[in-house]
Amino acid sequence: MSIFSGYVFLTLGILTGISANSFAKISDGFTKLNPTIACLVFMCVCMYSLSKAMSVIPVGFTYATYGGLTITAIAVFGIIKYNQMPNIYGIIGIALIIIGVILLNTYGKTT
Repeated sequence: MSIFSGYVFLTLGILTGISANSFAKISDGFTKLNPTIACLVFMCVCMYSLSKAMSVIPVGFTYATYGGLTITAIAVFGIIKYNQMPNIYGIIGIALIIIGVILLNTYGKTT
């Protein structure tokens, strides 16, 4: 598998991770059937995609990118859909996560 396809799988993992977390909120503690099923399906696709991405991208890079971008997207989702505005410390934390992901992917190296 090429590095490009690894990043395609990583992107798919991020998108399905965001979807799974969104459906987890909508499922109301897994009490609503359809959002619960959607959450579980998206989480399975997410984990499969991440495992495929990790076959060509180092595990630290893969998981850090997945975690950082998913956390950031879910925070933005909470702001837009549920009007859950973070305070200044939350905003700074999210900005640091984004900066960390950028630094890791542009300057980070593994041996």
